[in-house]
Amino acid sequence: MIKVSDTARKRLESLLSESGKALENTYIRVGVDSGGCSGLSYKLDFDSEIKESDKLFEDQDVKIVVDKKSFLYLIGTTLEYSGGLNGKGFSFNNPNASRTCGCGESFAV
Repeated sequence: MIKVSDTARKRLESLLSESGKALENTYIRVGVDSGGCSGLSYKLDFDSEIKESDKLFEDQDVKIVVDKKSFLYLIGTTLEYSGGLNGKGFSFNNPNASRTCGCGESFAV
């Protein structure tokens, strides 16, 4: 399961609205790629399709799709958003990460 915080949901809804899309008919695609300073980096994107190999989750009316490989690294993760002075943007609170880089964009397990 992948969860979405209240602030992340509000920001996703705002971004979609700005681009003329609606939360109810858009998937949030979350994934993991090789790379980054800690070995693995997060991906976050909007998608209008779900693939046969994707896992689908819904939290707070947000439809999240994850490919099966990435899901193994993301089980139990919460997508968060911070708009404060100490950093602005989406972040992943991942209980599977043994270490993360300073910017929070990559991790290792």
